[in-house]
Amino acid sequence: MTKKQEESNADNKMWVEKYRPNLLSDLIAHEQIIGTINKLVDANRLPHLLLYGPPGTGKTSTILAVARKMYGKNLASYVLELNASDERGIDVVRDQIKDFASTQKIFSTGFKLIILDEADHMTKDAQAALRRVMEQYTRNTRFCLICNYVNKIIPAVQSRCTRFRFAPLTKQQAISRISDIAQKENVECDAQGLEAIFRLSGGDMRKCLNILQSTTMSFGKVTEDNVHLTTGHPLRKESQLIVNWLFNLGFEEAFNNVLEMKNNKGLALVDIIHDLHSYILRMAINEKIQMFLMEKISDIEYALSFGTNEKLQLSALIGAFQIAKETHANKLDDVEKYMSVANYEV
Repeated sequence: MTKKQEESNADNKMWVEKYRPNLLSDLIAHEQIIGTINKLVDANRLPHLLLYGPPGTGKTSTILAVARKMYGKNLASYVLELNASDERGIDVVRDQIKDFASTQKIFSTGFKLIILDEADHMTKDAQAALRRVMEQYTRNTRFCLICNYVNKIIPAVQSRCTRFRFAPLTKQQAISRISDIAQKENVECDAQGLEAIFRLSGGDMRKCLNILQSTTMSFGKVTEDNVHLTTGHPLRKESQLIVNWLFNLGFEEAFNNVLEMKNNKGLALVDIIHDLHSYILRMAINEKIQMFLMEKISDIEYALSFGTNEKLQLSALIGAFQIAKETHANKLDDVEKYMSVANYEV
């Protein structure tokens, strides 16, 4: 491959892969975890590992960087990586994983590494079979399990691993990394745009880079409004308008206004709810009314996750705000008191 072709391939790469850390020193978070793993590698005493936490927090990048440090050019010979796209039933554990773990290279020292990405998708039977394989071949093989939900890994496998939790990235860590990549790609950004990327990503670095690249390709410049438009998220002024309607208009008018904006702008109700959450927390209203609204919007979000009718859930949302508004106006202590004294016409 010529140098020109290599440069062309690099330009076509997703930024998530283009800027994936290759060395442990390139990782920007979880210094204590990385420091501990580094010491274990240097002492040649690496145990079975279980890395868990939300997506985009550096779990896979960390273990791949560890593998590069341990094996260098021999990485392909000593590492078996299986992810969610591969079959991971009991037959794979008995055949592919067991065969790789049981064999040892002539004149080689150290141990092999088997990486099971998204291990929480493995069946219970496969995990039970894996437990025995981990015990049997500990002498020449180490396992690293990576998952989002540690409770989906059976206790018998968890007890055989050293667990590390990868928390979401902090605002400072994420924005620092995004700014650095934006500078390398000659992307024009402002502070509000970078903060919007972090806010919408929830500390997921992979999501941060995807939003950054999508916004750049769509608008050329990364601003708060451009980020919101790219992701289909309500603009700040739209969220303020929705809150104003919910508290100051009657049920029918508020419903029609929000529904019209939702349809015209192509907004998802779940995104509107996420913005409402931060507004409710900042409102100077009775604490019990705040708790009532939080409970209602959490119920609506839960219902939406199962694919329920958005128009029906929008009615429930506006109804909750109407009850909260009347409770606040009547200066009652809590919502239940308002609902017990309210007169409803049938």
